[in-house]
Amino acid sequence: MSTTAVITEPVKAMDNVRMCLDGKDPKFGDFRDDLARDGFAVVKGAIPSDRARRYADEMYSWLEGFNLGFDRNDLSTAHKDRLPLINEKGMCLHYGVAHEKFVWDVRSEPGVVETFEKVYNDQDLIVSFDAINFGFPNRTDLPPNKPWPHQDQDPEKPGFRCLQGLVNLLPNGPEDGGLIVCRGAHLLSEEFHRGMAWEERIPAWTPEWYGFTENGMKWLADRGCEWVKVCAEPGDLLLWDSRTPHYNLSPKGTIPRFCIYTCYMPVADATQDDLVRKKEAFENRLGTTHWPNAKHTGSNVAKRDGKECPYNRFKPVQEPVLSERAFRLTGIPYLKSQA
Repeated sequence: MSTTAVITEPVKAMDNVRMCLDGKDPKFGDFRDDLARDGFAVVKGAIPSDRARRYADEMYSWLEGFNLGFDRNDLSTAHKDRLPLINEKGMCLHYGVAHEKFVWDVRSEPGVVETFEKVYNDQDLIVSFDAINFGFPNRTDLPPNKPWPHQDQDPEKPGFRCLQGLVNLLPNGPEDGGLIVCRGAHLLSEEFHRGMAWEERIPAWTPEWYGFTENGMKWLADRGCEWVKVCAEPGDLLLWDSRTPHYNLSPKGTIPRFCIYTCYMPVADATQDDLVRKKEAFENRLGTTHWPNAKHTGSNVAKRDGKECPYNRFKPVQEPVLSERAFRLTGIPYLKSQA
């Protein structure tokens, strides 16, 4: 179903250290030191800024292509009646968007992939088929985006298990919405869950999500954990440990927030069943969560007011054209049945 162009790419030397994010990582002299200490990091210029802005233009064009009246030059048209289904947190999950060419082009960017290679000390990676984010400022046509502090990891499975990421595509300052994280709290995760085991959990559709209550937020505050709004320029890559408490903010200024979630993990951390499920998701152009092993697969059936959106799509407008390296990120070449 995919179109694959074979491109020979050089193998780059690795640092020979896989990060543990347990407070004992060595000093690397780069973004990894921030990640180890704070639980998050900003990799400046992972994608050249001119290419990042081109990807943002393609995101605008994708929205305008629904022909519902959205106009990038008039943000008053950023209304649910003139857009595909985008939730109050800015996430677009349906319409085959996870496999649009521009999304795969971002996932395939060398500066993005190589960053994760450094963290894991591994070039055999797979990537999530995650959502993209269209955050428009000052929307009143959607419910408010209330804070939803959480970690994306099952407390019963401790330790560093997943590195989340997003590529920022528009200028993103203090008032422009985006990622907010609790600095350093990843190192307190096990202590937190031991101390708060008595508290009933916020219901969630997957155990790989834990929501922080008022009690949990107080626990973090009592230990001096600071919440930080992460700012970024077009082309910057934001990374965070899945144990790091975080959520997103909606823009308040005049600039939208556009980003593409890009999360990778070693294929060795996935089972063959995971890869079978991932192959099916890729071939059917379905999205997943940020977990690259595709434990949870979504749908391209968006629903408006309980009814199927009349503008649903089941394949991308532009199918991805994958290099050999990018095709490996689907996980398909690692299936034993493919050997």
